[in-house]
Amino acid sequence: MQKKKITVLPGDGIGPEVTREAIRVLEATGKKYDLSFEFQEFAFGGAAIDEYGAPINDDLIEASKASDAVLLGAVGGPKWDNQPKDKRPEAGLLGIRNALGLYTNLRPVTVYDALVDASTLKRDVIEGVNLLVVRELTGGIYFGKPRLIEQVGNEEHAVDTMEYRTSEIERIAVAAFEAARIRNRRVCSVDKSNILDTSRLWRKTVTKVAERYPDVELDHLLVDNCAMQLVRNPKQFDVIVTENMFGDILSDEAAMLTGSIGMLPSASLGDGTGLYEPVHGSAPDIAGTGKANPLAAIASVALLFRYSLNLNDAAQEIEEAIQTFLGQGYRTADIASDNKTKILGTSEVGDMITKLISEKQTNFQE
Repeated sequence: MQKKKITVLPGDGIGPEVTREAIRVLEATGKKYDLSFEFQEFAFGGAAIDEYGAPINDDLIEASKASDAVLLGAVGGPKWDNQPKDKRPEAGLLGIRNALGLYTNLRPVTVYDALVDASTLKRDVIEGVNLLVVRELTGGIYFGKPRLIEQVGNEEHAVDTMEYRTSEIERIAVAAFEAARIRNRRVCSVDKSNILDTSRLWRKTVTKVAERYPDVELDHLLVDNCAMQLVRNPKQFDVIVTENMFGDILSDEAAMLTGSIGMLPSASLGDGTGLYEPVHGSAPDIAGTGKANPLAAIASVALLFRYSLNLNDAAQEIEEAIQTFLGQGYRTADIASDNKTKILGTSEVGDMITKLISEKQTNFQE
């Protein structure tokens, strides 16, 4: 049996709860493919601040670099809101992305047939939506310098810098076009080129990269128009590629097409170890109540199998188990649309998904 190293960062709030169920699914699926796992767990984000005064440390980074994949829960919460910016839980996220060179963030947005009525949008708008947001992850305004708040005269003055280099834009554009080639061969590049110089460089560079992909159709949208189109006609999109901040905002908007942000997984990829996490936050208000939806964390494990372990069949089994689970009428509280559904708690969802995978194992062996 082949052993894989996984670094686990449960994080804050509901992070440890959803991560626990994701690991159960990871192990159950791995057994079918003759895989076992060696887990290294580290406090991260707010939990790490409480434990050793910083959201991330060198031991965690080195362990992550030596792993086959990193599985992350969620970080943050009001408890740490008053920390200095370099000591906030979110600084840990930026730190590990930068340390691992994770410049590509993939956020698949799939509206399951069983959840069409859980969305706030009309059925005919969202039925059949299946798109991918490709977000640049290590550049833009989140990393640009200078970043500061200073006293100027009798008032404070804040500066954040948005910057991009051609090479940063090229590599994320290539990721988007390559993804489109195995989907429906359409890329929509999103920018604000009517205002921002960074966006003008973005559009120019993406257009040049498109010349290498004559089989893929390229369109451009301004970010405000894209935000509108996502709720007006989301089925027009196949792959959306955009810069860091725009991708952060648009992917959360797209998540709500599915009925809940608790349904959206993500993969952060680059030149080394990949990192997998649900898009949702730490939801400290429901932490410990057993109400957290672990499906996004479980779906992130499917992405882990696909992109870090190169086992697409294993990824599909997990995704099919989620679809079967929903089709059988099971829900968590955040996606329950009527009284006909059977609402389960966090660990019960893990029980059901693991059971579905185990049952399919018998069929697989036959």
